[in-house]
Amino acid sequence: MNGNVIDLPSSFLLQCALWAYVAGGLGSLIAWRRDRLATLIGFGGATLASGCGISAAILTLAAWPASAGKAFALGASGVPSLPLIVQLDPLGAFFVLIVSVLALALSVYSFGYVRGYYGRRNVGLLGAFYNALLLATTLVFVASNALFFLILWEIMALTAYCLVSFEHERPETRNAGVLFFIMSHLGTGCLILGFLLLFQAAGQVLGNYGPDSYSFESFRALGNSLPPGPRNAAFLLFLVGFGVKAGIVPLHIWLPAAHPVAPSNASALLSGVMIKTGIYGLTRVLFDFMGTPPNWWGVTLLTLGTLSAVLGVLYALMEHDLKRLLAYSSIENIGIILMGLGAALMFLHTQHPVLASLALIAGLYHTLNHAFFKALLFLGAGAVQHALHTRNMEEMGGLIKRMPQTAFCFLLGAVAISALPPLNGFVSEWLTYQSLLQGFGTTGSLVKLVFPLSGAMLALTGALAAACFVKAFGITFLAQPRSEPAAQAREASPAMLSGMGLLAAGCVFLGLFPTALITLFGPLTQQLLGQPLPGYLVAGHGWILGNTQELGGTVSTPGIVLAGICLLPVPLVLWLFFGRRTRVRIGPTWDCGLRGLTPHMQYSATGFSKPLRVIFKALFRPRREMQREYDYSPYFATTLRFESRIEEAFVTRLYRPLKRRILLTSRRMRALQAGSIQAYLIYIFVTLLLLLIFAL
Repeated sequence: MNGNVIDLPSSFLLQCALWAYVAGGLGSLIAWRRDRLATLIGFGGATLASGCGISAAILTLAAWPASAGKAFALGASGVPSLPLIVQLDPLGAFFVLIVSVLALALSVYSFGYVRGYYGRRNVGLLGAFYNALLLATTLVFVASNALFFLILWEIMALTAYCLVSFEHERPETRNAGVLFFIMSHLGTGCLILGFLLLFQAAGQVLGNYGPDSYSFESFRALGNSLPPGPRNAAFLLFLVGFGVKAGIVPLHIWLPAAHPVAPSNASALLSGVMIKTGIYGLTRVLFDFMGTPPNWWGVTLLTLGTLSAVLGVLYALMEHDLKRLLAYSSIENIGIILMGLGAALMFLHTQHPVLASLALIAGLYHTLNHAFFKALLFLGAGAVQHALHTRNMEEMGGLIKRMPQTAFCFLLGAVAISALPPLNGFVSEWLTYQSLLQGFGTTGSLVKLVFPLSGAMLALTGALAAACFVKAFGITFLAQPRSEPAAQAREASPAMLSGMGLLAAGCVFLGLFPTALITLFGPLTQQLLGQPLPGYLVAGHGWILGNTQELGGTVSTPGIVLAGICLLPVPLVLWLFFGRRTRVRIGPTWDCGLRGLTPHMQYSATGFSKPLRVIFKALFRPRREMQREYDYSPYFATTLRFESRIEEAFVTRLYRPLKRRILLTSRRMRALQAGSIQAYLIYIFVTLLLLLIFAL
């Protein structure tokens, strides 16, 4: 890798980060026989790389527009038509910042987490795949031509598959890996077709179909010159291609299967970073390449986002597997991000660039926030699984006394993801609400109704998310232990707690000081929308977000905290006047007159979600099975077995019938494989003839 185009500090730091990932991966692989050395090299290299990546991203955003249009070559590819040119523009720098910050926290966490694999698994191989995924993901965000991008996209998918299948002895893991592999390649196929449409249009504009025709610069120059037919087809192809990786409903089925079976540091990386590559791709294509969008693009994206948010949180509420619950919750948050992006597209169509910038900032800010709190929750779930060796919440309970620091970090993540002030999830969802509320007056057509409807669904999503994480935290950490491993659990190691602490501190900082981060979005809105950062977003010397005259509402999370601090003396004063002389008696919890509470008497995960399962039974289609064993008489049951299941609608109603049809068609097409060379030559001739006709 060599920076033979520019010598900006950001390019040098980015190259250092890339080389550190390479060194960490190769060194970890070389030292695979020595677990401790492989851990030190693999995750130490990733820690160093993440620091360089953070510095490069911040310098790029701070130097914009002085760094506009700058690029540098990674070196010669050996293929003349494949220039390995990367460009760290504001959009790429923003996502490099996300992946680098998470890589820092996850790498620190991994020093403690992978000790559980010593002597059982190849830790060197895990470190190699981990660094390879971080390297490929970082390069995806900075690649500057379609061919290089697609190669990196495929490498990213393959390394992620290796991490998902790391514990491949279990059938559940193998099935999840195969499903992820199939869905990833389906998405890649759509991306190839979408980029081919842009390549064809760029070649017509340039007058040749050389390497410049698939550079991002040539795509950027297309703008509105692309004909409506290919333009709309490209939109649908990119929506499916990037939507698979992001986990948009109904393309989400791989996500709740793959995330739970991967190692927890990899799960946090997949959910916090890799699914964001889908958001990056949609943002890059729709805002940077395709010009002014037709209105139905924004309506489609906003509708899919709303559907993903509501269904994601509903399915999360039904889960008893802690990591599957978090995986479904990622679908919910991807939906919230898409709501912001869809609203931004609609505002662009109606010529409201200021509102478009607000909606875009809301979506991208939630992208950043989700990376922090979802990675934090996955790391907390990983610490619990590391201690108990189970993901089933029904076998947990009482962990707040045995793992208090893990419980505190998980609680912070739960509050953040529930969009409660003053943490970061509240800020980005508040910005999304503001953009949706302002959208009602931007058009006179009935399309405007989509804004209040989406706002109402976002409110419902927020309420359900709060209920979901009351369940996740309460069933996991409160009450009494429901199993012997839960009763004997021990706190996570200092390295694991340090990784969680970094992300928890990030959630607090992003929530308390959003105005300090808003300035980072100025280069993004300038690049993607040609609109500088709206001045009304920051008021009151940086303490208030929004302005009542233009935005319709304001909020100050530091003000909320200060108000809470000011109210703290009130209970103390009341106690001094009224409660100081009151006798305090400590007794057992009320047990309904029985001899003592047992773990069987407390709320279970199934019981907690039962009311919502009944309310939404048309969606879940619950089924119950009960088996009884009797002794002497049918009136005296000795054993009761109860099992409750819900239907995953898209799996049973869409993908399983599709799978059956594909297999049936494949069996019928076996007749084409007659074993005759003459028949195969005819097939080749007919195919070439059709391709020539298409080319002409």
